Amino acid sequence: MQSRALSGNPSIPRRLSRRCAAQSLALGLAAAIGYVAPAAAMTCADMANIALPNTTITLAQSYNAGDTVTGNTKAPAGFCRVAGTVKPGPNSNVKFEVWIPTDGTWNGKYQQVGNGGFAGSIQFAALANATGRGYATASTDDGTSGNKTPPAGANAFIDNTDVLLDYGYRAIKATTDNSKAIVNALMGKAPTYSYFVGCSDGGREALQEAQRFPNDFDGIIVGSPVNDQVGEFGSSYLFDMQATLTGPATNGVPDAYIPTSKLPLLTNAALDKCVGKDGGVDTDLFLNDPRECNFDPKHLVCKNKDDPSTCLTPAQVEAAEKLYAGPHDGNVLLFPGLEPGGEAPTGGWTSWITGSSPTAPGSQYGLGFGFGCALMQNVATCDYLSIDVVQQDDAARQMLQPILSSVNPDLRAFRAHGGKMIQYAGWSDAAIPPQNGLNYYRKVNDTMGDVHGFYRVFMVPGMAHCSGGAGPNAFGNGTSNGPVIDADHDLVKALEHWREQGVAPERIIATHYVNNAAAQGVQFQRPLCPFPQRAEYLGKGYDPSSADSFACVTRHDTSDPRNEGPQRAYQ
Repeated sequence: MQSRALSGNPSIPRRLSRRCAAQSLALGLAAAIGYVAPAAAMTCADMANIALPNTTITLAQSYNAGDTVTGNTKAPAGFCRVAGTVKPGPNSNVKFEVWIPTDGTWNGKYQQVGNGGFAGSIQFAALANATGRGYATASTDDGTSGNKTPPAGANAFIDNTDVLLDYGYRAIKATTDNSKAIVNALMGKAPTYSYFVGCSDGGREALQEAQRFPNDFDGIIVGSPVNDQVGEFGSSYLFDMQATLTGPATNGVPDAYIPTSKLPLLTNAALDKCVGKDGGVDTDLFLNDPRECNFDPKHLVCKNKDDPSTCLTPAQVEAAEKLYAGPHDGNVLLFPGLEPGGEAPTGGWTSWITGSSPTAPGSQYGLGFGFGCALMQNVATCDYLSIDVVQQDDAARQMLQPILSSVNPDLRAFRAHGGKMIQYAGWSDAAIPPQNGLNYYRKVNDTMGDVHGFYRVFMVPGMAHCSGGAGPNAFGNGTSNGPVIDADHDLVKALEHWREQGVAPERIIATHYVNNAAAQGVQFQRPLCPFPQRAEYLGKGYDPSSADSFACVTRHDTSDPRNEGPQRAYQ
């Protein structure tokens, strides 16, 4: 397989990484010390003329609460909207916005929100949610807007090193520096505290901040991070496609393909075997701790007289086993496999792995196909059925990992800054298997010793990717607010309480709304506990819908046997 080097020299990514770190530092210093707020008060309109390095301001406009900002997004408060374009490199085109409450509701703090996928757009819903809470809030498209094929973003990387570097880490840094300078200019003072909040690619961005720019944020929320993005997109998604779409076929349909109609067989079998035996409630529709579910899909294999709709073929069983195990190179785990129990629910395997059709490449395959092939165009042609996954993983890591991945376990500078970090992921996440984030946390502990004093992980039973799912999934994650916004029910508030008052979160109460719709009311609540603790039901006689019916219990942190071996990114 031939690799496509970014500029014909395999050492370029390392040199680029050093060069761009220097450029980012220069940009940060220019924003921090090169701009001095004038004594006279400035207006929102004045922000159109603010001078920032390599930046063009494209909008400076005031809104009243309730005004339409864009599309269906309404102004959550009276605020000043400043938008601009920044060019960290000559071929860059990074868009960013910062929204600043100007109606007296500003809490004096700054929050930057992350992206998903390959970015490509400003996160208006997250901007509105955080601005409505009182934060001066910023978002960036990471410089990947307007690309020609879905998923947006990755096509811009091909033969464009500037955009690759911007998406990797320069765009979030430039947005941080510019937005803080704008807040300082308009409000006449710098934010008292700064927080970064992201999930998925936003979790990768969050860890880029902690690792590369440890002094920029006082607190960081890392949701289901795709921080080993090369391993996820470069081997895991392609491995999943091969597991379900290769081998013998019948009437054009691969025998290994597991249709949506059969996914409930896997979920129901896992629940029948394990629900209520892992600290949860025996009536739950999700597993509390799927690592303890020694679930073997071989029990579902069709026998002679079985109705084929009620069982799996041997090829389908083998495919499921591969999906649970994840891709390996010998004893080395390239990327973790999926956990049982999250196959059938909304946002599960149909969305990310199997799709709705085995014969129509593109949108009817799972989202993993699109993401994996889009990124791999930067390394080689994406022939997902015949590609050597291990070779592809090796080539991608050499070329892209120094720029895209945020896997450095040395967070000493962030800790020395006084930074606090909360990480979370759903145990039913089918997009980014939850063991990936746990493997990073374990590596940080191995590198730094006990990090519980500044870095905690909360695993969420039954939650899908970033939100949703059958479990408790609303706790201030993204725009999924709990019924109460305080340090007991909300991630950002818990992080603030930790950073500003020194009170570490011992549990966070998560809510499951009826039909996952807040307007329909609370169905049940559970506490989320700092890993390796988990919430365990106190037993018969206690209300299973109440968070008070569960206690945080420490469990020995054992790796999932389906994902044994060190993950390559964290070796």
